[in-house]
Amino acid sequence: MKTVETKKQYEEALKKIDELMIKIGDNHSFDNPDFVMMDRLSDLVAQYEDKHFKIETPSLIEVIKLRMYELGLKQSDLAQRLDIPKTRVSEHLRGKRDITMDVARKLHKQLNIDGDIILQ
Repeated sequence: MKTVETKKQYEEALKKIDELMIKIGDNHSFDNPDFVMMDRLSDLVAQYEDKHFKIETPSLIEVIKLRMYELGLKQSDLAQRLDIPKTRVSEHLRGKRDITMDVARKLHKQLNIDGDIILQ
């Protein structure tokens, strides 16, 4: 198999990988033909998944809401951490107001949100 183009080929490749994993067991030798085939099929499956099941970067608002959930924060708690009015937090979370550089810095420091996500 040179490429995985269809869902059927994808499913067949996954099945073959499972079979090869059982067959190979602990023999991870690079000169084992079954290992080489499994490695190649894994690359083809990964390419298919990158094309058809791409995971996109979440929006900043989604990340803020996730971090609030993880930390058990309410909007009022977030407002206090960011030292901004509660109404402003609400506007940011609804997308009604752009996030300023000052708030972006505070999001990075207070919620540990990656700068790349903030700047997207």
